Amino acid sequence: MRFIYLILIFSVALWAEGELKRELKRNFTLKELIVPSEVDTFSQMLSEGIFYGRLRSNNFYFDWDDEVEGKTKDHYTMGVGGSLIYKSAYLNGLGFTAGVYTTQSPLQMGDENVGYYKVGKGVMSRYDVATRGSYGLTSLAQAYIEYKDEITSVKVGRQIFESHMTKSNDIKMIPNTFEGITLHSKAVPTHNLKLAYLTKQKLRDHSSFHHLFAYDDGGGAYDSWRENDDTAMHRGITLSKLEARNINDRLLLFEIDNGKKEDFTYMFNYTVVPELFASSTIDLSYKFPVDEFTVSPSLRYMHQFDYGAGVIGGANLKTNNVAYTHPDSVKADLYGVRVDVSRDSWRIRTGFSKVADKADIISPWRAFPTNGYGYTLLQYNWYANTTAYLLQGDYDFVEQKLHAQMRLGIQDFDDDKSGVQADSNVLQLDFIKQFESLPNLYAKLRMVRVVGDANTVAFDGSRKLNPSYNDIRVELNYLF
Repeated sequence: MRFIYLILIFSVALWAEGELKRELKRNFTLKELIVPSEVDTFSQMLSEGIFYGRLRSNNFYFDWDDEVEGKTKDHYTMGVGGSLIYKSAYLNGLGFTAGVYTTQSPLQMGDENVGYYKVGKGVMSRYDVATRGSYGLTSLAQAYIEYKDEITSVKVGRQIFESHMTKSNDIKMIPNTFEGITLHSKAVPTHNLKLAYLTKQKLRDHSSFHHLFAYDDGGGAYDSWRENDDTAMHRGITLSKLEARNINDRLLLFEIDNGKKEDFTYMFNYTVVPELFASSTIDLSYKFPVDEFTVSPSLRYMHQFDYGAGVIGGANLKTNNVAYTHPDSVKADLYGVRVDVSRDSWRIRTGFSKVADKADIISPWRAFPTNGYGYTLLQYNWYANTTAYLLQGDYDFVEQKLHAQMRLGIQDFDDDKSGVQADSNVLQLDFIKQFESLPNLYAKLRMVRVVGDANTVAFDGSRKLNPSYNDIRVELNYLF
């Protein structure tokens, strides 16, 4: 029964028509080209719904420069699977969506090494492997009812919710999804308005929905993988501490932007976990022509409010508060500046991000606060007193349907803080190919080289791990 969902999806793919119902964007999220329409009867609501399918394979190879016994180990893994999503037609504005996702790992390193996976852990559930020996992960990750009219959509249930602080981050096998109520509206002319009340989350490598903002400290050997164990999760905000204070972790979000079609664009986001913390972000961009080029400078400012999380968990995401001026506060600030210069098929981006020397930025919902400014792949550079620089180049080979991207990142972490990594430089190369003879097929090659300082000694005398590694990924996608 292990491959039953994969067989089902593959069978549907064989019978599917070749029309382009969806396309993959550069970040490998999906854009729907054909959507269900409004109908007159319940039977039409079901019969005129649309199935969306996806077959995919992800392969990961991760090579540390220095392996440390019990902490780091070179690893490889492979995921094969896909998804089958059904969207009904709409009857009087009412419809529903259900999406089943599956990933299987035919190539891995064995149960005893499951704790070493870094990039490859997204193709399996480490908790399921450790407790049940199961490398297959299948989930009803989307299941919601929707009501919509010409300007507003309300969804209730399991869903993808893309915002500044919450992302699907669908670059492995199964997207990051949430349970709750969300609203998208264009009630404000020329603007996009988003509201959300989220109660649970399912990370990409979990088989069931779990707490949004609680790290499991149950004490069992693998309990820490059961709740929100995202790399950016605050390890000091534990389930037992929240239960002792009768705090229910819930997320409320407000976001508004004026889209991307204007010369001057802006976004404002306010996200709060009541009784714990909140963040407020404003992002401003302006584009103007200079001869044959388009120049677009951007600014970002983010402030993090402390409503009790600092006393509970401390200033550092890993609870190591060495060299933090205010170890019991999560008040923080982040600044970003970037400039894009583009012409025809290419774009050059230079970016900068700076986190004030206060507390780490909290963002465990697969959205990256420095994204677009100082972020490069797998680099969590929003710790206190961190400065990051970015140089990025993009080029589209239009006739070949090939997109190429290069990122160079320079990261200056606080050497004194033993709870953050050592300084590093990052080179990332991406190639995304869509095949003209089979436009539903996409291939992606990603190569990352990180060169870090292997001799950083923190304020408490501890030596930081060498952050240097090679990361190679190959992904195939077929949409139907």
